[in-house]
Amino acid sequence: MAAPADGSSAAPSADGPSAGSPADGSPAGPSADGSPLRRGTRVARAAGRYPRPTREELAAAAERTIPDVIAPGLDVLFVGINPGLWSAATGWHFARPGNRFWPALHRGGFTPRLLHPSEQDELPGYGLGISNMVARASARADELTPAELVEGAEILAGKVERYRPRWVAVVGVTAYRIGFARPKASFGPQPQRLAGARLWVLPNPSGLNAHFTPETLGAAFGELRAAVATG
Repeated sequence: MAAPADGSSAAPSADGPSAGSPADGSPAGPSADGSPLRRGTRVARAAGRYPRPTREELAAAAERTIPDVIAPGLDVLFVGINPGLWSAATGWHFARPGNRFWPALHRGGFTPRLLHPSEQDELPGYGLGISNMVARASARADELTPAELVEGAEILAGKVERYRPRWVAVVGVTAYRIGFARPKASFGPQPQRLAGARLWVLPNPSGLNAHFTPETLGAAFGELRAAVATG
């Protein structure tokens, strides 16, 4: 099973080894090319405004939920596995330092600049949103049961029916295979639809997913962006 949506550590999966940076002493997050943030950049300034969650705050974040970033008629609804503790503690999706979701989103052409997780509410303005397969936060994705992923897929179908995004992109092939009972699914476009929306599976953006470099992860997001642009 893949790592939580913010890159918390988990057992290796089809997405590759996946673990985030430690809760203490990690860099503020990668730049658009996966390198450490340079001082003075907008994202670096945003990161500097917010204190890091303490170990106690991270521990207290277990089982919390965080709101979706969602609106009617989005171009793409990105779907993580579940919030990690860093996301639950901050309220931001894909928030853990070292997670490459936000750089990949920019590198893939979805945003005109690299966004900090605290800027997630800007996404609907770009036609984008974020949800999760399972709402509750956990330290590791392998704390989720297959039944939770199956139930999460059903809940997701209801959200898609209500909000009507054009595309749904699940970030993590292992969670997709389990939740949707499609054990042979691979990355990229899927033949099935979800409540009328087209489906796409992306790699887990964990910083320790050795199967994908910042460049290849960005290229995977770029393939989806090209498909969205052409309809």
